Amino acid sequence: MPTGEERKFTSFRNIVISCRSLSSYESKRFKTLLPQILATFIVMCTNILVGFIYGYSAIFIPQIIEAQNSTEPDVIPVTTTDIAWIISCPMLITPIGAISGGFIMDAIGRLNMLKIMAIPSIIGWSLLALAKNVPMLIIGRLVTGIALVWAANPAAVYITEISRPDVRGSFTSTCSLGASIGMVLVYVKGWYLDWRIVAWISVGYTVAFTVFLFFLPESPAWLISKNRTRDARKALEFFHKYQPQPENKNTSFAEMQLVVLVRENAIKERERQELSKNGAMQLLKMFGQPIGYKPIFITIGLYFFQQFAGIHVIIFNGVIFVKEMGTTIDPYLATIYIGVMRLIMTLVNMALMKRFRRRTLMMISGIGMAFFMGISGMYTKWLHEGSTTTTWIPLTALMLYFIFAIGFMAIPFAIQAEVFPLAIRGVAHAIVSSLANFIVFCSLQAYFPLKDFFGGSYGIQFFYGVMALGGALFVFVFMPETHNKKLSEIEAYFWKHTTYLSVSQEEEDADLKRVKVIASIK
Repeated sequence: MPTGEERKFTSFRNIVISCRSLSSYESKRFKTLLPQILATFIVMCTNILVGFIYGYSAIFIPQIIEAQNSTEPDVIPVTTTDIAWIISCPMLITPIGAISGGFIMDAIGRLNMLKIMAIPSIIGWSLLALAKNVPMLIIGRLVTGIALVWAANPAAVYITEISRPDVRGSFTSTCSLGASIGMVLVYVKGWYLDWRIVAWISVGYTVAFTVFLFFLPESPAWLISKNRTRDARKALEFFHKYQPQPENKNTSFAEMQLVVLVRENAIKERERQELSKNGAMQLLKMFGQPIGYKPIFITIGLYFFQQFAGIHVIIFNGVIFVKEMGTTIDPYLATIYIGVMRLIMTLVNMALMKRFRRRTLMMISGIGMAFFMGISGMYTKWLHEGSTTTTWIPLTALMLYFIFAIGFMAIPFAIQAEVFPLAIRGVAHAIVSSLANFIVFCSLQAYFPLKDFFGGSYGIQFFYGVMALGGALFVFVFMPETHNKKLSEIEAYFWKHTTYLSVSQEEEDADLKRVKVIASIK
């Protein structure tokens, strides 16, 4: 007669054996994904607020500039320097928000982090709605900058941890989709509503989206990491509610998933302990090795050309940028067109990233951006000189610029996640993200001075076109191919190569063969 402990061990062993063939129980029917789709949709809505914060300055700045000559008592006097700070200051605070948010998210959970995001969001938008002077506007924008990263980062982590492996990439991409939807919505509101009303509406969105979060369970992976096994089981039962149960009636699908998470958490805990043994100085030395400084150089270079090719400058200054081109089309409506184009291309990019090599997409992106920004700049110049009356061409070229810009917008984030070794990945991400946000801040601050230096709107468009071409050249020379590569292969590349031009034809052929094999398997 087996003892209680023996029965418990036998039961646990059977569960582990079942987990080895867990994928055979995962039904591909749409119904089985409904709880995960619901959770992903609700969490994606918090990223709509991210889009609001990105796009708000595009509708706020032109309204406040137009009001400067008004006799209304609530008009806030602003200078060009004030405008530059109001636009760019959210990017200056995001590193602080990202670091603090990382610690808070690990301590209290992903969903709770998203819930407390409502605090800076409500405070920031309320300050903007009630603003009486420039300092209130800047503080409001700074606080919404904290809300931006407190919404974006936990949402991506939560969706990653609750999603089934075969749909994880698509579900995680909804974070970018949510931000794109938010930008389109704020552009539409700015077309016919005052900037203060738009700020109050954003407060309402924050409250509504936060209420929906209370109907979701916490991430099972985080609950396991905090030894909250009972709560993790309940969360798994929610996410796999419609999953067919295994033949073993004594074990539910949720319990099988629970064992997998427990084992994965144990492995991660051992990895963390091993990394902690290395010590801070040992990790610091790794940044002086090729696997440390080369990825940092490449990722920062990509972010530099991404920003100084004008992508975020146009997003943050959309209405002003279009108006200064000289087109007769309503600049608010034109900005909506651009936002919709960005939204469509976000969806297209989900498919492109799965099928095509990163270097190919990036070089096509840079060349396309340079070509169409050059066309837009040329026609803008002719419009200003009065040598043409064709006002629709520069706007159309700008929309085509954003079609090609999707590569430079999205791929650097994927590259950042792939090129660093595990031992320094967390620290490297924090460093690169902070520097990337600082580059965004610098590009936004530089918009008005660069426009004056290059002689107006068409001059800065030519500058952005040249920088986009420079970005394509940078990719051609330095950026490694990471598509369908193992992380160990990427790390080995940095030990052997500084530029991609040094990669032999044999290595190129091997990479191409690997891509074809993987594609045939899929």
